[in-house]
Amino acid sequence: MAENSKSLGTIDVELRDSIARIRFNRPEKLNALSLYMKEELKRILDELANDDSLRAVIITGAGERAFCAGTDIADMAQLDEQGAKDFAEQGQRLGDQLERFPVPVIAAVNGIAAGGGTELALGCHLRIASKNARFSLPELKLGIIPGYGGTQRLMRVIGEARALEMILKGATISAEEAERYGLINHVVEPAQLMKETELLAHEITKLAPLAIRACLKAVIGGSELNLKEGLALERELFGALFATEDVREGTSAFLEKRPPVFKGK
Repeated sequence: MAENSKSLGTIDVELRDSIARIRFNRPEKLNALSLYMKEELKRILDELANDDSLRAVIITGAGERAFCAGTDIADMAQLDEQGAKDFAEQGQRLGDQLERFPVPVIAAVNGIAAGGGTELALGCHLRIASKNARFSLPELKLGIIPGYGGTQRLMRVIGEARALEMILKGATISAEEAERYGLINHVVEPAQLMKETELLAHEITKLAPLAIRACLKAVIGGSELNLKEGLALERELFGALFATEDVREGTSAFLEKRPPVFKGK
């Protein structure tokens, strides 16, 4: 993977050390998602998913105030019923794309994550937040419900009762509350957010890349199956890894008491 960085105006992308860093860059609008940004994010993820050398993705927001303040409300103002369904489907596809991405996606939540911002973070595999992060699904205040997967993913992450209370009240919760609920993995000081997220990403990149991809398939795919089916999926993925060079390298390195050198083969 060639190391490079580029700006698409409202989204910046940097590739370095086998890690892609995606940054929403619309701080004057609290990084709210425009229609263009959603289309660009889909295109960026499609392109990155085909990069076999990629090991992790980090998503964050520009500035100190917001990760992503959700959907640009102006884009919803004139929707009719069918238009609203199409609008929701576009957002849901982004959440699915993040959740089913072949390498770990880490949200570095640096401030407000409201509505679609919380929903995008829920689509990521791991979430680290700064102490000034705030999470909310306030859609009922607009006479609508979360439409980018929030009603489904939030309850799966923090439980039905807490999810319903948060959504029905349109409540905003702090980073500390989000950690206590299990919505995020860690809370860190704002100045340490990207450093800690990078450290986590680098820890992941040291491990066997094919096994990481298989683990994501097992956990994400298995969450939609019953236990028997999930165990069968796990068994298939476990067995398939024994046809790879990385398994030979990992077991040999362990027996020889040396660090493994995984090649993703």
